[in-house]
Amino acid sequence: MEMLGNRRLGVTQQQAWEALNDPETLKKCIPGCDKFELTGDNQYSVALAVKIGPVSAKFSGKVALSDIVAPDGYKLSFEGQGGVAGFAKGSSSVTLRPLAGAAEAAPAAAGCELDYTVQAQVGGKIAQLGQRLIDGAAKSTADDFFKRFEAEMQSRYGPPPAAAAEDTAEAPAEKAGMMSGLMKKIGLGKKDDKDASVAPGDAS
Repeated sequence: MEMLGNRRLGVTQQQAWEALNDPETLKKCIPGCDKFELTGDNQYSVALAVKIGPVSAKFSGKVALSDIVAPDGYKLSFEGQGGVAGFAKGSSSVTLRPLAGAAEAAPAAAGCELDYTVQAQVGGKIAQLGQRLIDGAAKSTADDFFKRFEAEMQSRYGPPPAAAAEDTAEAPAEKAGMMSGLMKKIGLGKKDDKDASVAPGDAS
């Protein structure tokens, strides 16, 4: 199985890097993950529940990081055993980069992009389910991970600056529209118009 993707994150490259290297954050964000613990130098012990089609299993295994270039990315290898359900092993690479044009705007608040690739092999019952089902489950897991990751980043750092700016820009406009409508309703708007048209005559 091979999968690659690109995600835009509403946090800085450094914030994303720190989160992707934090076992507690990863445990929260990986669907079905019960354990993600540091066991050695860039080595982690992992346990998670997986469901692919009719097959459900608890996998336990390990993840090792390599080629670490902070805060730009790393490679990881993983392997896990799921008892009668089978096994999974493979590798992944993760790359982070600031959004294009972010440096001129506001580097600290601009966000970043994450590229990832995954190559994996599965065996046992899971392998008999067929490639389409396996690929679908992998994509769904990735989507779920990034939804949780974004939610975790927002709870930690607040909404992305661009979204916050849009909200504050829209609010005054809406308020002004409401006030103008209210003034017209009670006749103030019309009165102002009359005064404005009479004013030049008064002046002469």
